[in-house]
Amino acid sequence: MTTIAQNLQHIRAQLAQACSAAKRAPDSVLLLAVSKTFGPEAVAQAVAAGQQAFGENYIQEGVDKILTLRQMGYGALQWHCIGPIQSNKTRLVAEHFDWVHTIDRLKIAERLSAQRPAHLPPLQVCVQINVDGGPTKSGVPPAEALALAAAVAKLPRLVVRGLMSMPDPGPDFAAQQAVHGLARQCFDQLVVSKLPGLDQVDTLSMGMTGDMAAAVAAGSTMVRVGSGIFGARSVTGAQPTNPL
Repeated sequence: MTTIAQNLQHIRAQLAQACSAAKRAPDSVLLLAVSKTFGPEAVAQAVAAGQQAFGENYIQEGVDKILTLRQMGYGALQWHCIGPIQSNKTRLVAEHFDWVHTIDRLKIAERLSAQRPAHLPPLQVCVQINVDGGPTKSGVPPAEALALAAAVAKLPRLVVRGLMSMPDPGPDFAAQQAVHGLARQCFDQLVVSKLPGLDQVDTLSMGMTGDMAAAVAAGSTMVRVGSGIFGARSVTGAQPTNPL
């Protein structure tokens, strides 16, 4: 068994334990393996261990990896864009990814919708919220999430699935759960709104390696784990981003 396979086994056990503690079904939370800065071979090892969904922060790196893995015969994987998207990168995202977690401007959503190829299924998207108000972080204020989600839902090649949040690390479980609880409240508002186009909202993407249990306790349906699966990352040449 490879180190990545062992790590995946450990993370899955932790996730199952967190679900049990929260009195939730083990299959109610999807594990997203964040493979940024790791090569196709590392992804292939994770696939061999049963992992199918992967998240990428850096768009060009992600696209190169997706194409390489398809050439290697791994064409059925699910790819999530979980990093910031600039206008000049929307076509790459629209053409190669299955999910986008980081919608925080209607302009970006409009470009993704217009550039999504007709032969592909609609792009599954989440609105990113800045739940703890960090001044340098992406995401809309929670109070603006419903309006943005409703506007995005009107676009023809996108399906709004929910919200994503990436708060700063909390000092302990209680603090982590409290800030994740704010995102859960915002998510519940989307669910009960019954606004047109929001009938498929079922995804709350929150929780990473260090706060996975607290996120699950607060209601996360998708956790994004990178270092817990692939190990520590080299920072040489890496682009600045929030740690996962």
